[in-house]
Amino acid sequence: MKVLLVPNYSRPEALEGAATLDAWLGHEGVEVVWAQDKAHIRKPQVDPSDCSLVVSLGGDGTLLRAAGIVGYREIPILGLSYGHLGFLTGAGPEDIVGTIARALSGELHASRRATLDIEIDFDRPDGTSFTDRRFALNDLALTRGPSGDMVEFDVSVSGNHIDRLRGDGFVVSTATGSTGYALSAGGPIVTPDFTGMVCVPIAPHTILARAFLTSSSDVVELVLAPERPVDRSVFVDGAATGADDVAVSCRVRRGEGDVILLDSNAHGFYDAVSRVFYGKVGK
Repeated sequence: MKVLLVPNYSRPEALEGAATLDAWLGHEGVEVVWAQDKAHIRKPQVDPSDCSLVVSLGGDGTLLRAAGIVGYREIPILGLSYGHLGFLTGAGPEDIVGTIARALSGELHASRRATLDIEIDFDRPDGTSFTDRRFALNDLALTRGPSGDMVEFDVSVSGNHIDRLRGDGFVVSTATGSTGYALSAGGPIVTPDFTGMVCVPIAPHTILARAFLTSSSDVVELVLAPERPVDRSVFVDGAATGADDVAVSCRVRRGEGDVILLDSNAHGFYDAVSRVFYGKVGK
């Protein structure tokens, strides 16, 4: 058996927790590997294919990084919260050894989370073009660039043109990502059981544009208006794409596999909604 640890290297308490788990798992005869520090990666990322469990130690951002390492492999991920929000993480650091023991023995609740398969078409400065394919657990966000000019783009779903919009951008998220950027842009909180996509305009230059949901088989396409060649940025799970290249279109569909998040409580999502968004503390 092998366990992958994905700590937030900028948090000493997360590294201390990871070291504790490393020592305990080693004593139990479990092989342990560590993900590289994302700020100092000098070799290819660790391959998690033969791991039985992935443990993230940090906040929601660290869990998203763990999900990105796992991709569509459907290896269970347990998030231990050492961050500020901890909406996605399934447990705190109070009893990390006991929590990991329950995870390895199959005693924790498993929540299947739909993912995104994303294709982004870019034009290079030299006139050539290419397509970048990405995995996401949370979302794709098309946003205005550093110049601050509104972006203009067409939105289509499975070949059906919805509208041409101007504004700060557009978010396409999973149900998991509905509590992230999509929520900040005015979208709904969506149960993880929903397997379609959540589509939310960001500050549209109209009062008519509204958030909407798609089916799990739909494909959402965003095409930048060529007659308005302003700066624009595309982010996938909060990570910038494209560098100096220019995004011209995006296609988003449901991913080929789910992410499996472990939690000690089958009602963890609603407990987290109550705690984080409705202020239920100690009740």
